[in-house]
Amino acid sequence: MPVADTSQHISGVAERYASSLFELALEEGALPAVTADLDRFQAMLDDSADLKRFTASPVFSAEEQVHAVQALAAQAGFGLFFTNFLKVVASNRRLFALPGMIKAFRIIAAEHRGEVSAEITSAHALTQAQEDELKVALKGVTGKDVSIAVTVDPSILGGLIVKVGSRQIDTSLRTKLSTLKLALKEVG
Repeated sequence: MPVADTSQHISGVAERYASSLFELALEEGALPAVTADLDRFQAMLDDSADLKRFTASPVFSAEEQVHAVQALAAQAGFGLFFTNFLKVVASNRRLFALPGMIKAFRIIAAEHRGEVSAEITSAHALTQAQEDELKVALKGVTGKDVSIAVTVDPSILGGLIVKVGSRQIDTSLRTKLSTLKLALKEVG
C-alpha cells in the first residue's frame, strides 16, 4: 500500500516502518491495539519534552535506547506487538523518525478505512464537539469520512491550519498578522 504521494514531510524511512507495522498488525489482527498504542505514544511525546529530546538525540547508544523504550512500554502498558516495534526502531537507531512513522501509519490506516486523513494545527486543544464539527465540515468538502490528527501549537495564536492531502488552509492569527504587517510595509 504505497503512501509516497501523501506528504513530502514524511521520510522514506518513516513510510517503510509505518507500512511494515500496518501490514503486520493487519495480518495479525492487532490493528485496533496497535492504533491505540500509537495514539497513546503520540500523546506521551506531545506531553513530555524529555521524551522528545530522548527520541531525537543521537547521543544514546542503540542498547540504551532499546532498554529505555522497553521500560517505557512496560510502564505505559503497551501491547507486545507495539513494544516489539519500538524495540526494533530503537535497535536500528531510528527513534528520531517515530513522529513521521506515526503520521504515516495514520495516513495508511485512514486510506485502508476509505477515509481521508487531515492534519489540524490549533493554538489550543480542541474539545470532542469541536473535533466532531470539524470532521463534518471536512467531510462536506472532501466527500469522504475524515480522520483528523490534532497538534497543538500555541505560536499560531488562534485559528486553525488544516492540511488535507496537498491542500492547506491557514486561518491562523499568526499568518493573518504577518500578512497585515507585510501589507503595511508595502504601503509605507
